[in-house]
Amino acid sequence: MRKMMISGVTVLALLTGGIVGFGGLGSSVEAAQATTKFKDVPATHWASSAINSAVEQGYFKGYADGTFKPSSPVTKAEMASILGRLSDQPNASTQEQNNFTDIPEWAKSGVSIAIAKGFISPSNYKGKLDAQGALQRGEMATWLTQGLTVVDPEYKQALSDVTNTVVPAKEYFTGKLASAQKNAVAVALGTGLMSVANDKTFGVDRTTTRAEVAVLIARYAAVAKTKPADFQGLNELRAVGLTGTNLSIIAPKYQKTPKNKFFDSYDYSKVTDQFSQVRNKELVTVTSYADVKLKNWIIINPYITGSKRSIYYPVFVDEKDTLLRGSYYSFAEFDLNIKNSMTQLQAGSLLQSPSINALKSPNSESFSKYSVPHINDFLGSKGLFQVKNPTYWSMGLLHFDTELTTQVKLITKEGIDFNVTSN
Repeated sequence: MRKMMISGVTVLALLTGGIVGFGGLGSSVEAAQATTKFKDVPATHWASSAINSAVEQGYFKGYADGTFKPSSPVTKAEMASILGRLSDQPNASTQEQNNFTDIPEWAKSGVSIAIAKGFISPSNYKGKLDAQGALQRGEMATWLTQGLTVVDPEYKQALSDVTNTVVPAKEYFTGKLASAQKNAVAVALGTGLMSVANDKTFGVDRTTTRAEVAVLIARYAAVAKTKPADFQGLNELRAVGLTGTNLSIIAPKYQKTPKNKFFDSYDYSKVTDQFSQVRNKELVTVTSYADVKLKNWIIINPYITGSKRSIYYPVFVDEKDTLLRGSYYSFAEFDLNIKNSMTQLQAGSLLQSPSINALKSPNSESFSKYSVPHINDFLGSKGLFQVKNPTYWSMGLLHFDTELTTQVKLITKEGIDFNVTSN
């Protein structure tokens, strides 16, 4: 990202270690040297490199006592002013006016520029930004992903595509991720712009620290230069949002079962490989203990590492977990309507599929840490369901070995036949 001169900052901000003016440091070399002297930012600090870069580029400076205060929160006015200085960020095609009434004088210009660059939308507020309040991570995700939509319209489409996705954050599974922030959090996670903490929460209500902002500046610059389609995680989130499954991304060998695998008399026109056509539809069951719907279907290849690994891997699978004969993990979100009573074993007889089976949920540590709904949450003594409408995630196996059952077959009560096989 190109360095640019900074304006509109008062002496007060300079002295308090806020956003710096262009006269704060004499050169890039001096800036880098200055950061190495921060008493509270040793070379081993997780954000030391990013802090060095942020100070070098003039986004921050240290305090008079020789500290940087990496854990101190950043206010909305400060962050808006920083975002307004991103020189590679274009202006939004549609301009909104800065009608906020609570912006301090030193930040008015920066906030107006951040609005012009598309990071902040005044129409989402009621005349006040709460400019002196600490910026929380959920709002940060909203600002940054809105900025991405200005850089590349495909990011705007991505924000729409993830509306119904499964978000790999604890708040999603516990129902504490507000719909107003869900899409932004999903895109922030899918691009690697932001991540979950050790407790598996995104932390929408946690304040954003100076160290985090230093890191986010660098990450945003990298993401903004990358096409949305180049992020596998984002592709998965979009696919699940639009279709209910990431099958085509993780297991593209699974395709529509060929016509020659059916009897000549079978109406092949009803066969589909589009999971969206059976998603949230009542399915034909083998037994009649409950009405069954599938909300989502997640596939995970456990044999790969790095950027090609599913974004959902950390949610469902532990590092130590392995499978045999090339099978993939298959996780389905069941929505059941139990007619009278039903046991866990009877749930396993509803579809009788090795890939999509309501019998059990994962027992991984990851699954527990993310607080994903488990079948045990709804079972009482003797494995009897205690609620009539349980929604939980199950675990199965997606086979590729032709000696095993590779076909996945789901038929809706309207007659649509989702039918895919490993080819």
